This record gives sequence, C-alpha cells and structure tokens, in this order.
Amino acid sequence: MLKEFKNFIMTGNVIEFAVAVIMAGALGAVINGFVKDIAMPFIGYFAGGMNFEDMHIAMDGQDYTTLAAAKEAGGAVIAYGSWINTIVNLLIVGLVMFIIVRAYNKTKTPPAPAAPAGPSQEDLLAEIRDLLKK
Repeated sequence: MLKEFKNFIMTGNVIEFAVAVIMAGALGAVINGFVKDIAMPFIGYFAGGMNFEDMHIAMDGQDYTTLAAAKEAGGAVIAYGSWINTIVNLLIVGLVMFIIVRAYNKTKTPPAPAAPAGPSQEDLLAEIRDLLKK
C-alpha cells in the first residue's frame, strides 16, 4: 500500500496540481495586496476621497466613523466596503488568469495542417489509361 501511495504521489498530475495550488496562493496574496494598497486608494481618490474599507452600515443604528470603531462597539455591522474590495480583487484575479491562459495558449503549437490530398484512385486510373492509349 505504501508503494502504491508513493507511485500515486510521484505522478506528474499530483505534482503539477500541488505546484498550481502553491502558485495560486502566492498570486492571490500579491493581487490582494495590489487591490488593498494600490488599486482601492487610487479608485477612492477619484471617487471623491472615500475609503472603501470604512464603508459600512451599523445595525445598531449608531453612526461610527470607521469600520473598526463599529466592530469595537460590538454590534452587527454590514461591511459593504470590504465586499467592494473583494469584488475588485475578483475582477483583477480574473483578468490576470485570462492573460496567463491567453499567453499559455499562444505558446502551444498549432496542429500540423493536413497533408494535401493526392489524386484519387479514379484520377490515377484515368492517367494510366491515357498513358496506355499513347
């Protein structure tokens, strides 16, 4: 059983999958940092200086200036600004994955064109007949 497990783990598909999971985690962290630290402040600046992370609705009816203050008060909070960040994150991840897949597809060699069709049997027999007539 141990030998079977070793053979299973050492197959190419399992190793490739493990590498893909690790790379996806790293890529996700990079994109999350980009969205949080670069994209959303940039978008917030052009949206009138708003901070999307602090956008929230406190369910206790109070008005808190920051999301942290609302959470510290202990009431239920709808943090829709964080949800907007997540949506932007999703869109950027989708764009990056599209670019990666598109680049990968360009590296694949196109299938070889089909060999040109030669003359059919009828054409060859007609040519032989014509040659015999001469």
